[in-house]
Amino acid sequence: MPIYPEIEPYDHGLLDVGEGNRVYWEVCGNPRGKPAVVLHGGPGSRANAWFPRLFDPEAYRIVLLDQRGCGRSTPPASAYATDMSVNTTDRLIADLELLRRHLGIGRWLVWGVSWGSALGLRYAQTCPAAVTELVLTGVATASDAEVALLTRGLGQFFPEAFERFLAELPEDERDGNLPAAYNRLLESPDEAVRARAARAWTDWETAIAAQPPRSVPRYEDPVFRYAFARTVTHYWGNGHFLDGGGADGVVLRDAPLLKGIPGTLVQGSLDPGNLLGVVWRLHHAWPGSELVLVDDVGHDAGAPDMAQALVAATDRYARG
Repeated sequence: MPIYPEIEPYDHGLLDVGEGNRVYWEVCGNPRGKPAVVLHGGPGSRANAWFPRLFDPEAYRIVLLDQRGCGRSTPPASAYATDMSVNTTDRLIADLELLRRHLGIGRWLVWGVSWGSALGLRYAQTCPAAVTELVLTGVATASDAEVALLTRGLGQFFPEAFERFLAELPEDERDGNLPAAYNRLLESPDEAVRARAARAWTDWETAIAAQPPRSVPRYEDPVFRYAFARTVTHYWGNGHFLDGGGADGVVLRDAPLLKGIPGTLVQGSLDPGNLLGVVWRLHHAWPGSELVLVDDVGHDAGAPDMAQALVAATDRYARG
């Protein structure tokens, strides 16, 4: 099942969400189609033209947005003067609700990848009446256990890369909260310190990919690299601004709240997050969800077999 052809947006804008922030959004597909919103990963990434290709453009009204500080939203996280204290999970959820009402949408399907899956889950738990279905991939739940795995636990599997990752930090900060320690470097008034920290952080993210390490083109852009590293460490270092729930986090704890919302979880069998069993536990705690496991794929929604499974899910929900 191939993905759909690339399409252009028919509408776009910047939505004033308060606190000096404006969120970029665009809409493509059928203006009278089934509404769907796409949540990108990171935190700190951005929407792109590949996402709508997972939806039938005749069946869906596809909404994309760049979350606060990301991509075309303003002010950008790449600007050192940008206030990151007003970039939190509850605010992103409020932004989604503001955008939904701004576009005159009653309910929509929520599609999310990686961090976008965690945000989509929490949004659905918080605003269930606004969500028709969930399609999630590279599933994450924003728990402390997941952050610990991705920043320290995988060090035993990638010891050389982990040594380089730690080397950028002051010695007295190497045993504590690694994302928070990196975020302090990324907030340094010294531009050179910020640049080195951003490079070291994205080098680690590249190294822990399930497939052999490779160059990631977007990480070669120093502006994106800094904005991404700054945003992801801001969230990871502060427990994704989701209090309570212990190491497993509130999203997994509150999975039963998703009862009545159909959902499809498309997960690569080699995704590092699988080491904690989070996607299986989420599936079993969420009545009405289905889990589609794709062999020999890691944390990569763009892999052909993953994309096919995602198209199959959106096609099925379009018919429903």
